[in-house]
Amino acid sequence: MLIGKKLAAIAFAAGLGLGVGLPAFAQDLTGTLKKISDSGEIVIGHRESSVPFSYLDSDQKPIGYSIDICARIVDEISTELGKEISVRYVPINPKTRIPLLANGTINMECGSTTNTLTRQQQVEYLPTTFITGTKILTKTDSGINSIDDLGGKIIGLAPGTTNDRVIREEAEKRGIDVDFLVVNDHAEGMLALETGRADAYSTDHILLFGLIETSKSPDDFAVVGDFLSYDPYALMVPRDDSAFELIGKRALANLFRTGEINDIYAKWFDPMGIEQTPLLQAAFQLATLPE
Repeated sequence: MLIGKKLAAIAFAAGLGLGVGLPAFAQDLTGTLKKISDSGEIVIGHRESSVPFSYLDSDQKPIGYSIDICARIVDEISTELGKEISVRYVPINPKTRIPLLANGTINMECGSTTNTLTRQQQVEYLPTTFITGTKILTKTDSGINSIDDLGGKIIGLAPGTTNDRVIREEAEKRGIDVDFLVVNDHAEGMLALETGRADAYSTDHILLFGLIETSKSPDDFAVVGDFLSYDPYALMVPRDDSAFELIGKRALANLFRTGEINDIYAKWFDPMGIEQTPLLQAAFQLATLPE
């Protein structure tokens, strides 16, 4: 009887210690981590024309600031699972990015998406990686200097964006009679402006500068007006998946703590002459959580 009790106590103690101090791959995986581990790949949603965050290079390969940050998160996932995982990229746009993440088609979104409370009903966000706001892009000779000059004009807007909502609300509030042209993405919005189908295009100011930089005649375009919104960018991950979310937070905290984020930022924004703002630096610091 005494031996039996001792064996039971040992078994109980072993049961309590099972998995303690072991990496995730030695425990029972669930959610997104299990899906990635079982398939051996992570599926990343990327934008095709969100310069310099997520866009296609001359070889049609996804590159950009957000893509580089996501690569560090992939490394962290590989470490957590104890094995290498491959990356499969899936193109997304403002209309598809949230549904594709919410239904599990993609595992993580690496683009230029604003973190909003409304969107958090469907997805979750990692810490802020950039801060921008809504402005207007137009031709330098258009006579448009702010939203108040849009009366009788046509402005291109991508549905499902915070910019679409803000411009429409501001136009109604200010009593501006403006026509709206629905476009699928930034590339289509820029094309509409270049070809005269639209007098202006609106999205986050940093993306507008990216469109100018990649245009054939950058001197023909200007970003005008005051900021019409506050848009903190963050990478999207599945909602209600704390284990996967924690890996992303840990990867970003390490980026911010080591200062590697500054190198990634400089790679993509120094050529555009856009320095980190004090607000963005504060956001990085706040997300540098202790181990």
